[in-house]
Amino acid sequence: MRKWVQPLRNDDARPSGTQGFAMPGLHLLAELYDCRCAPRLLADAGTLRELCLAVCATPGLTPVGQIFHQFGNALDPSGATGVVVLAESHLAVHTWPEVRAVTLDLYVCNFSQDNSAAARLACQRLISAFVPARVLRRELGRGIPDLAGGSDKTRK
Repeated sequence: MRKWVQPLRNDDARPSGTQGFAMPGLHLLAELYDCRCAPRLLADAGTLRELCLAVCATPGLTPVGQIFHQFGNALDPSGATGVVVLAESHLAVHTWPEVRAVTLDLYVCNFSQDNSAAARLACQRLISAFVPARVLRRELGRGIPDLAGGSDKTRK
């Protein structure tokens, strides 16, 4: 059974004052506007699936499952949504062909290696495939509560 959380040793590199457990990860979010890719990439779940699985073949990412949903129908597709479950976490993609827009959500974590470079490369490959005129990107380091200004304790 895989451990998702493991205790930090005293000699592990971490911000001073961080106690106990850490689940380091990188969460990348992107909103793509005015996409100039082939219309089928925005409208067809099968085409979107092919792209996402190809991008997740990036070394450092390990697909373990996937599901994609087609909105509309085969004769009149109206967007798609999909998720690739990664051993390292997930990739979620949602398309809006009527406004030529896409949202991306890619999160990776792993105790045995830093997958940040793989995540950034995969995200850039996805962005490039959609050929957006405008991109809004957000990057969030996750998993060390003290970095967020303290711990979140359950109240009784």
